[in-house]
Amino acid sequence: MTDPIDEYMVQQLKEFEGKKLVCITKEGLKLEDDMSEEEKKKLEDEKKSLETLCKTIKEILGDKVEKVEVSQRIVDSPCVLVTGEYGWSAYMERIMKAQALRDNSMSTYMVSKKTLELNAGHPFIKELRRRVDTDKSDKTVKDIVWLLYETALLTSGFNLEDPTSFAFRIHRMIRLGMGIEDTSSNLDSAASPSSTSAHDDMPPLETDAPAQSSESISNMEEVD
Repeated sequence: MTDPIDEYMVQQLKEFEGKKLVCITKEGLKLEDDMSEEEKKKLEDEKKSLETLCKTIKEILGDKVEKVEVSQRIVDSPCVLVTGEYGWSAYMERIMKAQALRDNSMSTYMVSKKTLELNAGHPFIKELRRRVDTDKSDKTVKDIVWLLYETALLTSGFNLEDPTSFAFRIHRMIRLGMGIEDTSSNLDSAASPSSTSAHDDMPPLETDAPAQSSESISNMEEVD
């Protein structure tokens, strides 16, 4: 269902030929019936092991997401954003925001709170959990969490609220990977007024410190 009219149709068509239609981009997707007891136990263990990470991510993102939890729907991606069961889907939200004469009062309660679901088996999430468990004040965690969140916005069908900040984070990761000294802050600020506040909001990465010895690993490895 990729046509705009499909979003309106499925709001009224709840089932087809005895099959209940379920939007897999919304929360509440239940797959437990197809899971063995061993798989259910594994899922519960993963949820318990990621409690601290979920709490930390929620603190970093604040009101950008309603909650952070472990997912059972993700295979390859580190995380995904889903909407509330009774609000607009990501695609419907984009359609309504594009309306020239939209009713803003309706959007205030139809725009769903987002839930960030984590893939417990993904290397990114495992490394984030290790860093949070080792040191909650790790300076790289906040940057990586925001990158994962903004990437999930794009892959889940939403629009970026602040493309400048996202681009700056990507450029900084590339700069670290290439070992280039940061001398472009003034140029970035002159090119975009909003980039100044974006720079101020983000903490320095651990790799911003000078190299300690020849045995230190590369900047990109530290970020990874």
